Amino acid sequence: MSAYPFLKENIEALETYNPPLYAWLSSQDIDEEKLTQCLFKNRWDVLDWKMENGKGMFEAMMPNFIYNEWKIPDRADTSATFIIGCNLGYGLNSVLMKTPDSHKVIVSEPNPVMLLACLGQTDYRPFMKSGKLHFCPVDEGSLMNIIKDLDLQFVYGKIYLRLDMPSQQLGPEYAKWSATVRNKMESFTVEMTTLRLKQDVMVGNELENYSRSVSDGTISTLKNAGAGLGAVILGAGPSLAEFGPELAENPGNAIYVTALQTLPAVQKTGIKPHFCIGLDYNDSMLRVYDQLDSEWAKDIPLIYSTKLDHKVLEAYPGPTIPMWTLGGLGTFALNQHEYVFDAGSNVSNTLNRFLDWCGFNHILLVGQDFAWKGKISHALGHQNAGATFPESALVHLKNEDGEDLTSSIQYMTSKREMEDDLKQIKTPVYNLYGGGALINGTRNVDMQKVNMKGILSSAPGSMDYFLTALNMARTPRPAPVFDSRCQKWNVSIRNATKKLEKLFRKLSKNQAEIHKTFYDVYFFLRQDPLYLPYLYNEILDMAGLARAKTHYEPKDLPHFKRIAKKTIKKVRYMDRCLSLENKKIAA
Repeated sequence: MSAYPFLKENIEALETYNPPLYAWLSSQDIDEEKLTQCLFKNRWDVLDWKMENGKGMFEAMMPNFIYNEWKIPDRADTSATFIIGCNLGYGLNSVLMKTPDSHKVIVSEPNPVMLLACLGQTDYRPFMKSGKLHFCPVDEGSLMNIIKDLDLQFVYGKIYLRLDMPSQQLGPEYAKWSATVRNKMESFTVEMTTLRLKQDVMVGNELENYSRSVSDGTISTLKNAGAGLGAVILGAGPSLAEFGPELAENPGNAIYVTALQTLPAVQKTGIKPHFCIGLDYNDSMLRVYDQLDSEWAKDIPLIYSTKLDHKVLEAYPGPTIPMWTLGGLGTFALNQHEYVFDAGSNVSNTLNRFLDWCGFNHILLVGQDFAWKGKISHALGHQNAGATFPESALVHLKNEDGEDLTSSIQYMTSKREMEDDLKQIKTPVYNLYGGGALINGTRNVDMQKVNMKGILSSAPGSMDYFLTALNMARTPRPAPVFDSRCQKWNVSIRNATKKLEKLFRKLSKNQAEIHKTFYDVYFFLRQDPLYLPYLYNEILDMAGLARAKTHYEPKDLPHFKRIAKKTIKKVRYMDRCLSLENKKIAA
């Protein structure tokens, strides 16, 4: 196709460098006639694309006027640009030409015909081969995989999101997909900020809890144990106070679950849950015990994320069952020994995912309001009951009856995450609606419908089966054995430090060798999957030296030594926590 001189070569390159995009493009029903009929030279004598209204995408304004505004003001070498809509490549080519080779460029084009039109005009093979250019399919899974690879750009640069203005003329799908990308990037920003600031705390908690978790049991016995049963998730929204007493009087034959921090509020309704889940990693959870009746809770099992603060875990009055979750020691190293659960970012999502994994027939949400009328944001007894929010954090919306509600940015984010989750889980979810925010993906019911639909009923024997599995989950498991790494790591890092000290004496001459040595250390820190989660910050700091810098200064050597010292300290601490044999001998 002479009008598209680079199309064949670029598509072949996609097959090599980007199989997911190639698969997506191959699966599309392409209107080849459009490719031949829509390409033309406009009144500016530039290549253009004829839209359905007969006008060209660039008839109103020439491309150079539009894309001159796409500037990368600072840290271009360690930043990334995400472009929604590629037209014929004008915006994409502008960014590729204006930025250094280390600048990442990601393009996502909802219209497969437009993507082919773009691929036909420019030879993108060198950019794909070097890793500078990546095309993203219009698929949320692929999108998140790509966004997660931008951690270096997030920490050491910026991520620019560009919605192509001419492409928006083609249809609303561009703005819609751009909003999805923006939401995913916001979630990624929260995740990265949490990891950067709190990863040491979360994995540190896992290490503190490791010895206890081995003797506490495993959640593995609960896989599919909820078949034939309904489950009720008790949240701490204002409507819990409305529905709780009625459910306490007629609980039916369902499993009741809640979050650890919601237990005091649940007790005030008269309901006693069958178990609770503790997820939050910070020690502010200790406030729960200011209002929790320990005598009442002593026979309620706590399924705890191993990232739970060890002081919170030790203070719990009842039986405890560990749950290994992604993002810590379990991600790579323990998945052969334990089921490693993808808990999500908040306890509401964790409860939905967990009950779905347990195989329950259906789930009923109670007190999951995500908003409130007046000034009462939580049910009485919750640690945040009576909390006030700054005006800048508030969101105003309407409920199903058109009444005014107040919420917060945090709650709306959690609601959106739950709605995304509900698209993935198999279990039907009902919402005992109490006038709060509407949750897409749930079916609103009142108490009459709960009773009519049998949402609180169960198959004969299913309750006993689940409770037996819950009791069996407390059986201790054999502990995996890990060899000590400290001596080996100490020698390797000490040797690298001595080499760098020598190289830094002739800094100008040894720039290339310094870079290679930094990269070798960076690779070394990442090579052990067991230690990788706890060394997250040190690995990211080394990435700054090895991948985000092209020229080294005297101050980089002391910075490296600080990373090395912290690394050895952490490895020594991990060896001590994971060596259960040494603990038995010491005892």
